Amino acid sequence: MTSAARSPQAGRPTPEHPAQQRVLTVLVLCQALSGAGLAAGITVGALLAEQMLGSTGLAGLPSALFTGGAALGSVGIGRLCQRWGRRPGLALGYGTGAVGSLGVVLAAVAGSVPLLFVSLLVYGAGTAANLLARYAGADLASPERRGRAVSTVLFATTFGAVIGPNLVHVTGDWAHSWGIPRLAGPFLLATAAYGAASVVLAVLLRPDPLLLARERAAEEEAEEEAGEWVSATGNAGRMDTRGVATGTAVMVLTQLVMIAVMTMTPVHMQAHGHGTQATGLVIALHVGAMYLPSPLTGLLVDRIGRLWLAAASGATLLAAGALAALAPPHSVAALATALVLLGLGWNFGLVSGTALITDALPVATRARTQGLVDVGISLAGATGGAASGAVVAGVGFPALGLGGGLLAVLLTSLALLRHRAKSRQGDTATDKLPKSAGPEGSSDTGAAAEPAGH
Repeated sequence: MTSAARSPQAGRPTPEHPAQQRVLTVLVLCQALSGAGLAAGITVGALLAEQMLGSTGLAGLPSALFTGGAALGSVGIGRLCQRWGRRPGLALGYGTGAVGSLGVVLAAVAGSVPLLFVSLLVYGAGTAANLLARYAGADLASPERRGRAVSTVLFATTFGAVIGPNLVHVTGDWAHSWGIPRLAGPFLLATAAYGAASVVLAVLLRPDPLLLARERAAEEEAEEEAGEWVSATGNAGRMDTRGVATGTAVMVLTQLVMIAVMTMTPVHMQAHGHGTQATGLVIALHVGAMYLPSPLTGLLVDRIGRLWLAAASGATLLAAGALAALAPPHSVAALATALVLLGLGWNFGLVSGTALITDALPVATRARTQGLVDVGISLAGATGGAASGAVVAGVGFPALGLGGGLLAVLLTSLALLRHRAKSRQGDTATDKLPKSAGPEGSSDTGAAAEPAGH
């Protein structure tokens, strides 16, 4: 099967699958719920560990544990989705995240550090499901709208993820009234949020988008072999390894920088006299910037290209790191601005990288490979989280911010080099979408026939 994506009438946009709108609606509802679960670990994970362990140097460990758990969860969820479809894989991931959240609460009540560590690993499965859901939004999307489909799912996470950090004080009061440590309060919310998302997805995600995409691809391949028309799925029968490598590198670097700086910001703020309300506000703004710009990001990815947004991600993360390093510790506004830029840079990288990955993968092996890609993303986050505490304890928060910003320069360089390589190969028009057929409907060849965005 040719790798160029075309509709039966050359040059016309590929029509959306009739089930796509229902799939997106269900995913939006699930992400709105699960966002609150995701926010718990981001907001108070490091503070809870610092309180239980009595060490700032180990405060980055929770981030490392739940992102490490997300790596393990990505493998398991990816394999389940590959075999049975998105619905059972994602539902189990959310459910496992709920169990891990409850375990964190029990660990805080019992003062058990080993239980805390195990529970944070299990909690990471919810994070994995939350991120892998973006791929489900792209399964039935036409190539021209993949960026927007991914961004719609990410945008929905905003509702829970922004509200969650602002409920730190409220959930802390609830927890305290029940004899539970205040910092465990957000994990009570995470238990309910992940549990609800699991039930909603298990009941409502019908038809399964991945299974339907496979059926559609098989039908189109049969029609193509019969000489009727060229497939509109936008995926060749084999993997585009360069596209996968580029998309993976973009998301890995983005995750590493974002997690490292984000993890230690609450600890940095608390060390300079800021309370949980100020910390919750800064993290809420950060998480909002991670997800709220998604509709615009998706549109830009589809209109001006995957690689240009990847380059913009690196530049934005550089600005975020520099501002975090230079911001006066007493200035909530400066720290909030740095964290907003950090979230925005992450958003650019995740949406553009996801589009690159989906463009490069055939439907038959899509879920398994996507799960493995997200393992790399999670391991990058675990590395950033684990190292961040040691860096801050050793050389301070400004050095962490500056180091993260400089590392992001690699991201911009990678995207620009890839774009230059594509231009040398003759694909100078755009990296947005695959080229359409010629006047007689014949397929393009060579570099011009590569899947979009690589």
